[in-house]
Amino acid sequence: MPPKSRQKTSKSESAATAPIKIPRTGTKPVKVKAATKSAKPAAAAATPAASPISEGQPAPAFKITRDGGATVSSADFRGKNLVIFFYPRADTPGCTLEAIDFTRRAGDFAKLDTAVLGVSADSQKLQEKFRNKHNLKIPLGADEEHTMLNAFGVWGEKSMYGRTFMGVLRTTVLIDKGGAIAKIWRNVKVEGHADDVLLEARSLAGKKAK
Repeated sequence: MPPKSRQKTSKSESAATAPIKIPRTGTKPVKVKAATKSAKPAAAAATPAASPISEGQPAPAFKITRDGGATVSSADFRGKNLVIFFYPRADTPGCTLEAIDFTRRAGDFAKLDTAVLGVSADSQKLQEKFRNKHNLKIPLGADEEHTMLNAFGVWGEKSMYGRTFMGVLRTTVLIDKGGAIAKIWRNVKVEGHADDVLLEARSLAGKKAK
């Protein structure tokens, strides 16, 4: 039989290697959960939506890259009425239908001395693929830095399937020849929208002709 002192040492060793029981209250990851929740609002707040524009006020000046690599600016449309339709993402179903409808009506807008411009946060290359795939005949602005989108107040918080994120709020703006905002369509429903905008452009052209 081993000495008593050896038995005591064995007990202390086994005690040192045995798992330590921690009270249940000390095992809850309270701090981890709090840090995870606080991270989300900080990310969303980093890109705040700009103040929305209003009818009757001067339209913000802009200059961005367009499909083909050239620039497009508000100065390019001086002396004309201008329709700008802001869309969330190139080559998605709703945006495709909207762009095709405005292309279909481009000649009718031209007769009213009204230009049409599409703008999203997509890159120049994606805009070109979008244009080529659907044979679009209207300029497509690529505002990757969100400068124009923020100036017009159409970059903001959106939600889908319970998830919130920042993106383009589908909006259309009609600007008159004097550079003032004549009409704003928010939360646009795509079907028939181009026709509605054409009616308003026709009404605007009639008012200016009088």
